[in-house]
Amino acid sequence: MKNNESAAVRISLIDRSLYYKGLILLIRKDHEIHDQEKKMMMTIGEMLGFETKFCAGTIEEILDNQHIIDEPPIFSETNIALCFIRDGLRLSASDGQIHKDEMAWLEAVAESNGLSHLWAGELEKFNLGHRIENAENGLELRNFIWE
Repeated sequence: MKNNESAAVRISLIDRSLYYKGLILLIRKDHEIHDQEKKMMMTIGEMLGFETKFCAGTIEEILDNQHIIDEPPIFSETNIALCFIRDGLRLSASDGQIHKDEMAWLEAVAESNGLSHLWAGELEKFNLGHRIENAENGLELRNFIWE
């Protein structure tokens, strides 16, 4: 998290939980969890303040857990949703490709959070500036401060 208040995004515990759950749901969309996705989810979980054991267990069980409701998260603020979409794109591409189901799900998140009008632009910016090897370093999540 950066201390620069002008760039910081305030995020509550509920939104942090939605952020993590939403990204976990995203990585299961292609029915395979790659090593880079696991690594990024462990980093993201730590950044969000969740226990390592909880994160590892969640990642391990997500493909088989039929009790999870697979709905796009709705955040308390659109700027949190926009950060989520950007981080979701980075996470999806971390295995070298973005699966069509991952893309469709991120688009549904944009729609659910009133950001449909920004989706195409975010996707274009991502495609122009994305480098897989820097995915973790570029996480929008680094701009969050806890409430």
